[in-house]
Formats: sequence, structure tokens, C-alpha cells
Amino acid sequence: MFDFTIIAKNNRARIGIFTTPHGTLQTPVFAPVGTQAAVKALTPVQVAELGASLVLSNTYHLYLRPGDDLVAELGGLHRFMRWPRPILTDSGGFQVFSLAQTRVVDEDGVTFKSHIDGSTHRFTPERSIRIQENLGADIIMAFDECADPNDHEYIKLAMERTHRWAERSLKAKRRADQALFGIVQGGIDPDLRAVSAEFIASLDTPGIAIGGLSVGETKDEMHAMLDVVTPLLPEDKPRYLMGVGTPEDIINGIARGIDIFDCVLPTRLARHHSAFSPEGRLNMMNAGFARDERRIDESCDCYTCKTFTRAYIRHLIVAKELLAGTLLSIHNLRALIRLVEDIRGYIADGTFEEQRPILLERWENNAKRKVNG
Repeated sequence: MFDFTIIAKNNRARIGIFTTPHGTLQTPVFAPVGTQAAVKALTPVQVAELGASLVLSNTYHLYLRPGDDLVAELGGLHRFMRWPRPILTDSGGFQVFSLAQTRVVDEDGVTFKSHIDGSTHRFTPERSIRIQENLGADIIMAFDECADPNDHEYIKLAMERTHRWAERSLKAKRRADQALFGIVQGGIDPDLRAVSAEFIASLDTPGIAIGGLSVGETKDEMHAMLDVVTPLLPEDKPRYLMGVGTPEDIINGIARGIDIFDCVLPTRLARHHSAFSPEGRLNMMNAGFARDERRIDESCDCYTCKTFTRAYIRHLIVAKELLAGTLLSIHNLRALIRLVEDIRGYIADGTFEEQRPILLERWENNAKRKVNG
């Protein structure tokens, strides 16, 4: 039911085919984030038209609201949100540690208070798996503990607990139509990361996730951890870098053998009136765009860029029309999906290493340059 085949490589970068019950993923792949069973401001049809083949939803949020039992009663996440293609759910571990008002960790699990209403809840590896089985995603995650990367002593304890929780997650899993990924932890300690990579690889899960990065460490530290981890992972399993997906992170991650990415950045930027462009990130709120008849990006093939001017989009923002967020989300998501499509082409023809510095220069400059019009 789940099969991963590598069809091309360019150094450590690779193209793969990952088969799931709801369709085939061509990797590397960027997954838009639909935290609460919706990619913000977009319909599922619009997301599919962008070329998205995978969407991520959030176990913690859907457990709290509307409840995983209700989602199961209504036919599972695919039917509930009307997304027929593959879905990935995280374990809820990161949100428990980043969003919950208070939390108490013990060997069995985590007791926490909801960030919504302060009510008390408990997640264990077994409970996380049951929730994800109710949600019914194609790819699910073992319950893990994400800790402060600067607390070395605790990082080791959290990593070891993550390993024990991964074993319990595997034992708790009942559905054959879901691929359970183990998660590598270990902070920014190369020795711990190596230990964790080897342990998680030994569990022989259908894929492996790398967690606990992009949580405050530097880019150089993230790259160093990927350089330690990916060579220790099986070649024939997809590798998922959790919650990491800026353009430059995608380029650098693919170069280090990562296959799956997700990130809230494209839609978050859209909600703050910001758009990717060859000139840099455009602040579409600014008055300089009031009479600008150019597209956001003349080279972009998205609906927004084929149809509307910068002047019109700025007007929507100033008028507080909701359509502004939709049009900017369409463009920003398509920009990252198109980036990954282009990279797959470069890997296929063996030119990715040549194109990589060119891509990095464009996208790193994009992040630095804020264009006000």
C-alpha cells in the first residue's frame, strides 16, 4: 500500500515516488498547511489547482475542535474537508509543547491545558495514534517531545523519551492504510542527532520525520543537523523535515536529501499583505502600488498573476476585502509549489547543483528585500 521509489538523483538531492491510498506523491513535495482542516482563505479546489498533492492538518487543533470522534463519525478527514488527495497529520506533540497554557510531562505522556479554554487534557502515544486513526490521514506521526534546543541536558532526556514513545506508537497503531513515521529528535547536538537517527531508522517505519528544527537555532545549525542525520537514514524511505518550508530552507533541505516539507509561511505572509516576487517580498499595502498595472510576478502562472494587477490587489487590501488574502495566498503557495516543481526538473536533468546557488541568491535576497512600491 505504501511504496517509495527513487527515480533520479543529483548528489544527495533526489526525486521519488511515494504511493499512498489517496494518490501518489512525487517528491520533493511542498505541503500547504491546513491546520484546522482548511488551507486558510482557499477552497480545496483552489489548493488542488495550485498543483498541491499533499496537505497537512493538525492533530492537536482538530482534537480540541471539532473533535476527532466527530471527524470519524462524518467519514474521516478526507471526506470532512473534501480533499481527495493525500493528507499528513502531525502527532500533536509540537503544539502541546508550544501552545498549551500549562503542561506536565511524565513517562506515560503529557497533561496540558487547552490554549482555547483552559480545559485539561492528556496525550499519550496511544491517545495520539487513536486521534490520528480517527482523522484518517494517509501519513501519521509518532508522538514525540520537542524540547528547547538550548537545554542540552533535557534534550537528551526528551530524545530518549521520544524513542520510547515511538515504540509505543508503533504498538498502538491498528490501521494498515496509514503510514506511521518515526521522528528524529536531539536538538542541535550532532551526537544526539546521530543516536536518534540510527534508533528511529531501526524501527523500520515507512518514512522518517526530522523534528525539533526551525525552533530558534541558526540556519547553519539546522544545516549541520541535516548533514548529520540524512546520511544515517535509509535511502528507500521518504524523509520529512517538519514545519520547515521557507524557499531557502526548501532549496537547502532538498540539497541534503529531504523529500517532504510543510510551512505556514505562504499563507501567513498573505494575511500580512506580503507577496513573493523576483524583486523581493512586496508589501502590497503601500501606496506605491496604487497605480501599478504590473502583475505581482510576470513569470508566475498562478490565477492571481494571470488575472490581476498590483493596483487591484492593493485596493482590495485597503478596502479590507477578504479576496485580497485569497489572491495573495494563491500566489504565495504557487510560488513555492512551482519552486519545488522546477527543482524536480533540475534534479532530473542533473543540473540542480548548478542551479542551486542561483536559486539561493534569488530567494535569500527575496527574504531580505522588502519592496514598498
